[in-house]
Amino acid sequence: MTEAMFFDQPLAVGSPAPDFELPDQDGRTVTLAGLRGRNVVLVFYPADDTSVCTKQLCEFRDAWDLAQRKNAVVFGVNPGKSHAKFRDKYKFPFPLLFDEGQKAGAAYRAKGLIVPKRTVYLIGPDGTIRYARRGKPLPEEVLAAAV
Repeated sequence: MTEAMFFDQPLAVGSPAPDFELPDQDGRTVTLAGLRGRNVVLVFYPADDTSVCTKQLCEFRDAWDLAQRKNAVVFGVNPGKSHAKFRDKYKFPFPLLFDEGQKAGAAYRAKGLIVPKRTVYLIGPDGTIRYARRGKPLPEEVLAAAV
């Protein structure tokens, strides 16, 4: 790993979002190409069942009505193998994607040394990045970028 990986910024707003193909907690394959026409929120998070990650995903759960009004689908993205128990425990209405080897994380500049860097994207219906930020932005801030 290079030093640049630790200090790089998320992909730029206005740039095309890299396609991905990842399984969800039930083994169903999700692709960005298959979501064209919708706003797509990707929440790269470090770990299931940790305080900040749980709070962040619960905030998106609690803003689900807003996401639906904005024609948005939300996905938590993490390299952990099984997310079904975590998803069920907190009743997330959105899938959690398994990013084996942090391949999608690398494409989205969210790959960390061991766990992903907490990074949130909103990708517009045309596949263009409309919002990108490290940390734990509020769902309302993220969804304000939806078209």
